[in-house]
Amino acid sequence: MKKSRKILSVLLCICLFAAFAMGSGSSDDKKPAANKVGEVTSTDSKDDSSKDTTDVKDEDTSKDSSTKKDTVDDKTEYRVGETVSYKGLDIVFTDSCYYTSDNEFLQPNEGNTFIRLYFHVDNQSGSDKTVSVFDFNCYADGYECEATYFDDDISASLSNGRTGDGAVYFEIPEGASEVEIEYDLDWLSDKKVKFIFEGDKSSGLVFENTTTVSADAFHVGDIVETKDLKISFLKAAEYESDNMFLQPNDGMKYVYIELEVENISDSDKNISYFSFNCFADGKSCDGFYGMDDLLSADLSAGRKAKGTIAAEVPADAQTIEFEYEDNFWTESKVIFLYE
Repeated sequence: MKKSRKILSVLLCICLFAAFAMGSGSSDDKKPAANKVGEVTSTDSKDDSSKDTTDVKDEDTSKDSSTKKDTVDDKTEYRVGETVSYKGLDIVFTDSCYYTSDNEFLQPNEGNTFIRLYFHVDNQSGSDKTVSVFDFNCYADGYECEATYFDDDISASLSNGRTGDGAVYFEIPEGASEVEIEYDLDWLSDKKVKFIFEGDKSSGLVFENTTTVSADAFHVGDIVETKDLKISFLKAAEYESDNMFLQPNDGMKYVYIELEVENISDSDKNISYFSFNCFADGKSCDGFYGMDDLLSADLSAGRKAKGTIAAEVPADAQTIEFEYEDNFWTESKVIFLYE
């Protein structure tokens, strides 16, 4: 079944690549993703005293100098503290441990135990990259093991210069002597590397945040136009949920932006909160889907819609940006600054 899915995926990729090649000569690809065309006459943003973006400093966006990268091309096995570097994407294996779940409904089978591996990912490739828990497979003494999933699973769609953190979890037999986690670097070529699980280990590596505001970010009150849409940036605020089951994790908060979108093209257009990614101090953040008015609209020509895009971010984050992917083929982004 896995082999069949991979063959179908390859065929789909070839078709998509061909379509992209036919359209890549368009002069629109060289234009900015969006241009400011005006300002909203009245905005309802959050209290200006809560954040002053003039205090944001241009900090060094590189990782801590203590980080050591291993870029040997023929290296296939990595241990805690080592970095896989492949086509501009750095994957740092920062920590590993045996994991005890406090959720009574998520417990290993008798004779098994959970393991957790944690990673820091840095995209400096010049194009978008995605890292997901589904790219990892675990083998204990040569036998495949089941994955399990918790709140901090690694799942990051990273534009160039962005970073992400997250974990992968597996259920393995107690007493397994050799545990390897394979990561699929390139499914087209079947190129893989292995992360060796050796119990409770920590690299102690620390990575600097990127608090610099993107030069092309738009602010509350701006009206911007892409090729197909006019977007009014109406509001940015913190969200306090009154649902006891929808609360941010410790040290986190919910934030959202509100947009009004008008289809200025001659054909139907779709826009959804799934087309947005949030980054806090350069790191990928999870979306929050508990608000009733999340942006999701199919617009015919001339029609409008309002809605919000929300995320869970660190409470002390200095720079929060929402990226909208305006064009899948060119990977062009429109950035809205939460302030």
